Amino acid sequence: MKPIESASQLVRISYKTGEYVGEAVDGDDRRILVKVLAVLRHPTQGDLHSEFDPDAAIFHERKALSYTEKAWVPAQTVKPYGGALPDYRESLKAALEAEVARIDRLRRWSEKCLEKLGEARKDYGM
Repeated sequence: MKPIESASQLVRISYKTGEYVGEAVDGDDRRILVKVLAVLRHPTQGDLHSEFDPDAAIFHERKALSYTEKAWVPAQTVKPYGGALPDYRESLKAALEAEVARIDRLRRWSEKCLEKLGEARKDYGM
């Protein structure tokens, strides 16, 4: 994305594993300052270098950027946003629920794997 074309340009950004809609308020060729207005994807929890490891040395808790919080992001990662602007609280709720559902699905998958490996263990006579 080029430097800010208008002071109220709506953009989509990725920031520390979350995705947001915001207003581009300042910038240059390298980076854009974005004021957050909605959450599209809640940030991922845990150590990104040790995915799915609950015993990682540092298990990061990541919260979504707050309403009107400003963040500098690399200019090349900023994309124009053409959709309707969702309400911040509603978008945060939807993004959080989607992340919880994703983690719950992973939990259920893990439990099913353990169940099937237990059956395999019996079949192997172990």
